[in-house]
Amino acid sequence: MTRLTDHLIVISFDCLSALDYSKLKELPHFKELLSTGSLCKNVESIYPTVTYPCHATIVTGNFPNRHGIINNTFIQPGRVSPDWYWHRRHVKGTTLYDEAKKAGMKTAALLWPVTAKADIDYNMPEIFANRPWHNQILVSLFNGTPLYQLEMNRRFGHIRKGLNQPELDDFVLESTVATIKDKKPELLLVHFTDLDTQRHYHGFSSQEANAAIRRHDDRLGRIISALKESGIYHNSTVIALGDHSALDETKAIQLNSLFNKKGFISLDPKGRIIDWKAYCKGCDGSAYVYIRDPSINDEVKHLLYELHRSRSNGIQQIYTGEEAGAMGADPSCAFMLEAELGYYFKDVLEGDLIHTITPEDVKEKRYTWGSHGYSPKKENYHTIFMAWGKGIVPHKELPGMHLVDEGPTFARLLGLDLGSTDGKVLQELIDE
Repeated sequence: MTRLTDHLIVISFDCLSALDYSKLKELPHFKELLSTGSLCKNVESIYPTVTYPCHATIVTGNFPNRHGIINNTFIQPGRVSPDWYWHRRHVKGTTLYDEAKKAGMKTAALLWPVTAKADIDYNMPEIFANRPWHNQILVSLFNGTPLYQLEMNRRFGHIRKGLNQPELDDFVLESTVATIKDKKPELLLVHFTDLDTQRHYHGFSSQEANAAIRRHDDRLGRIISALKESGIYHNSTVIALGDHSALDETKAIQLNSLFNKKGFISLDPKGRIIDWKAYCKGCDGSAYVYIRDPSINDEVKHLLYELHRSRSNGIQQIYTGEEAGAMGADPSCAFMLEAELGYYFKDVLEGDLIHTITPEDVKEKRYTWGSHGYSPKKENYHTIFMAWGKGIVPHKELPGMHLVDEGPTFARLLGLDLGSTDGKVLQELIDE
């Protein structure tokens, strides 16, 4: 298969929405990209629309039920901070970076989800210390490329303030610029989370979110400048994309607190889970319900439909596990729940079924003002895709596309093949 570009730069601006287009087209660096590139501002994401499943979809071209990353975190009832799907081993099948490496290409990834221990030449995985005895730098080094990460930390580590934003993305940016100039990777995957963080804790249209979009424009400009300075600009393709959008919320659905009261969850005197028969595993705007004791299946079903009868309980839709699987989500769940607008799910074990969020809740980071994870069919909830450079037809606007189409299209640009995928190559964007 003919290779159409020498360098593919994929920049994921987490939580960038189609609704942001009116701002992006007025910002200098996005405006420059859009003036000669192509775009789609009607990209349907996957279900559930959360970060790790989305990014696994982007590099595989498959839905979560096929690539195996069905949520951000594992089902670990009782864990205050469940482990995330950090590691490459959790992804079923091949990925874009696997195929690039097989073809002898130089690869790099910076904070791209689900890449810990991946076979990537220059890998700074998104993973954090999740045990009291863990050290963040050592955890990152052990799961990525040690010497490369040590070099980036030596040069730019002073910028970071733990996992706080915007400092974390500023560190990632400087590492990205240095990687382009020093390594000239043929495939570069970069993940920025500044906007996502601001929308969670300040709301979709907040001043803080708008400021993050302007910072992202500056980051895009720095990356383009690095491509020019390194002499690979004219042989490169730049992709700027979002993985999902977000919606504002004022109430949290705490279904496990009800399961606890019904005896489906057993706690010790300190409030820790001893055992469970049914458990609600939240994906923010949606939730999986898992049942370990089949004898209570009908009881749980009846309870859920009773809650569904009143919109004040926040459950917009109930799906069976089979229906969830048909939508690309985890078919092994007993039920999948979709939240009403203004609501999202929390894995809280005690308290009221519906919790009204307060500023103090958000300040203490117990709850958020905005989230995602909802059905991709919700209105005004699409994300965006922008492409420029070698192998891309200029001035093309697609009326619609799906997140699963991105991986096969990236593979085509690099002359690679992801095999049989749920998505397709966007031939309308490809300049042969």
